[in-house]
Amino acid sequence: MRAPEQPARSAKSKALTVAQAKATQDDTPAGGARPLSGYRRHWAHKLTPAPVLPMSRAEMDLLGWDACDVILVTGDAYVDHPSFGMAIVGRFLESHGFRVGIIAQPDWQDTADFEVLGRPTLFFGVTAGNMDSMVNRYTSDRKVRRDDAYTPHGEGGRRPDRSVIVYAQRLREAFKDVPLVLGGIEASLRRVAHFDYWQEKVRRSVLLDARGDLLLYGNAERALAEVAHRLAAGEPITQISDVRGTAFLRDRVPDGWIEVDSTHLDMPGRVDPHPDPYAMEPGATLPSENSLWERSPDRDGPTQSSSREQSLPGQVQNRDLEIAPTVGDSGDEPPVQVVRFVGDVKAADRARSVIRMPSYEQVRHDPVLYAHASRILHTESNPGNARALVQRHGDKELWLNAPPIPLTTREMDGLYELPYTRRPHPRYGDARIPAYEMIRFSIAIQRGCFGGCTFCSITEHEGRIIQNRSEESVLREIETIRDTVPGFTGVISDLGGPTANMYRLACKSREIEAACRRPSCVYPGVCPNLNTDHTPLIRLYRKARELPGIKKVLIASGVRYDLAIESPEYVRELAAHHTGGYLKIAPEALSEGPLSKMMKPGMGTYYRFKELFDRYSKEAGKEQYLIPYFIAAHPGTTDEDMLELALWLKDNGFRADQVQAFLPSPMATATAMYHSGTNPLRKVRRDGEQVVVPKGLKQRRLHKAFLRYHDADNWPLLRDALRRMGRADLIGNGKRHLVPSYQPKGTGGRPEGQRRPFRTQHARAEAADTDAPPVGAISRSRKNTATGRHIAGDASRSGDRSHRTGKASRSGDRSYGGKRKPRRQR
Repeated sequence: MRAPEQPARSAKSKALTVAQAKATQDDTPAGGARPLSGYRRHWAHKLTPAPVLPMSRAEMDLLGWDACDVILVTGDAYVDHPSFGMAIVGRFLESHGFRVGIIAQPDWQDTADFEVLGRPTLFFGVTAGNMDSMVNRYTSDRKVRRDDAYTPHGEGGRRPDRSVIVYAQRLREAFKDVPLVLGGIEASLRRVAHFDYWQEKVRRSVLLDARGDLLLYGNAERALAEVAHRLAAGEPITQISDVRGTAFLRDRVPDGWIEVDSTHLDMPGRVDPHPDPYAMEPGATLPSENSLWERSPDRDGPTQSSSREQSLPGQVQNRDLEIAPTVGDSGDEPPVQVVRFVGDVKAADRARSVIRMPSYEQVRHDPVLYAHASRILHTESNPGNARALVQRHGDKELWLNAPPIPLTTREMDGLYELPYTRRPHPRYGDARIPAYEMIRFSIAIQRGCFGGCTFCSITEHEGRIIQNRSEESVLREIETIRDTVPGFTGVISDLGGPTANMYRLACKSREIEAACRRPSCVYPGVCPNLNTDHTPLIRLYRKARELPGIKKVLIASGVRYDLAIESPEYVRELAAHHTGGYLKIAPEALSEGPLSKMMKPGMGTYYRFKELFDRYSKEAGKEQYLIPYFIAAHPGTTDEDMLELALWLKDNGFRADQVQAFLPSPMATATAMYHSGTNPLRKVRRDGEQVVVPKGLKQRRLHKAFLRYHDADNWPLLRDALRRMGRADLIGNGKRHLVPSYQPKGTGGRPEGQRRPFRTQHARAEAADTDAPPVGAISRSRKNTATGRHIAGDASRSGDRSHRTGKASRSGDRSYGGKRKPRRQR
């Protein structure tokens, strides 16, 4: 029997169906993740809510608390604002019924400050704050900063180097048996063996040095809720091993897991395979670098495989298997037998496979294996397809579960609409906290970034999937600022996030998004599967500035101009209503060499954006300019590249008052290039692509000097370089010359990047090695609003303030508007 025909749906009906489907996606976590609202609140929610989270016993007594359930220790001053990590985490836990206390910037010389709130009933949460403590304390030249934007009065020196380690160690001294949970940008980007620029060596995971029980990486609300409620239910923290977005130590790989050799995934050619960590004989290696093993040990010791036909918990596509030679001693412990497969894990078994990365001991001594491990780590960063990772550290296994599932729009709204006071804690009185001053009128509308810039670790921290707030939630926050925040004059200083214009941009298909393993959605070109429609963002801008009492809405977050040119109407809106004379964008480099290592678009894209911006500014009757930012001494940059950039700056009338050079922050892809001299954007081989790395002190100074070609102190250095490069024709006193042939009296004695030896808080004076890079800075601030969103912010790139001249001439100076923005870690 023929089914009756269905009536044709109207266009309005179809649009409604699409909108309903989108709303369902916005409200339903991917991957079957538990909604943040899906937990029964802890019993303490019946108590009086805290007007501000307590920092003393007296405040606890006023609330009627005998103890805190969770105590957060942070390197920042406590500001109850959603731009500060401890505020979001504390208010989020409070919304789940937990009693939360804050220990902000404790004196780490003894345990007294760590004991001020007593013993928590559940755990201590430890974070360095919104920035990596080393980036916060030291300039790119490794000089100690005189100030700290996250401290009252901007006072420097109020947090220790490697704060997570120091705070955790003090807590262990005071409370030996209380669980320690690490989080924030510092812990997140140091969760595996990582290159540490300040010591110029590979350090082991921060979990071992801090002696933490659990590390939560990235935006940690899902993991935090799960861990807190399970601890409250009486589950030991040592048994919490299945939560996404967590890292922890274990003795060995448990039963039922299929180990995949990471070199099998990358097929790195002549990179030597790493040895089986369970081998009892020193130096024993796996039979094949393209091997995949199956093991069935329990936590107390390995079990012996008896034959080829034994029952195996996982299957593989290629059934050709053989028993590898038995390794081990004939002592009390039975020998370990490695079952070797050649082939790939079936999709059905993927969830029970773990990727074996090279051990800490291997990557510490082998830069190529370090680059390979970095490539694998970045490849396994998509929550839709990432697998667990394991890395041997001595006699322990460092286990990383897959990344957390992104928050839905409803969950983001709930998080940012918690009852923040939007002010510093009352104990600070009238003290000025610079970071707060710069973000108190700004609003986060999104998290995450899919740009994939190699010098930035934001994808590894916040993820590349954009997590959006609803339009209604953002508008309500604007009204809250207007009605409650003292000193508001009607100007919203920023509507943005890690990037200004990725709001509501996403893959056109959830299925494609979940399967994608590209490191960037916009390089080498904008992905055809990416929705680049800026209409939702334009609509938000218009509604924001139409609110009563709102005079202007500025956009201070960095604009991705390669995305903006896909939506000319967005550029029109930006130029006409949201730019205050100067718009800062970041080409970063001019030449293909460094651009390809940064994964940034070419200058042709910049010129297309500039043409649109200039045209729409003129239509709006405004005289406005683009301020391009560039980075010096990035891997892949030659002296000739910097000379080309200097000539471009001169031809276009730019004079940088500050410069910023590449800072190798933990976990960034460019850091792997810096350390290894290889390119992890391609399959890593010992005979693979080599990357030029400006490491020598003299070369680093030269690259910074090219960016400040107009500074007379740099002219002697530039003249020598131009003669060596065969470009003496650029020395002279005419307009076509880069530097003059004369030297003004009293100049030339302090060339760019000159620095003194530096001292860290955990070492004796370390003389500046001639091969160590004096990481300078090139004028640039992708995100001008102060801090990282959530528990930590973005990944690191520090600014250098040592070359300020007070006035910029169409340069990348951060002082436009009369106030210098506090650093935001990139």
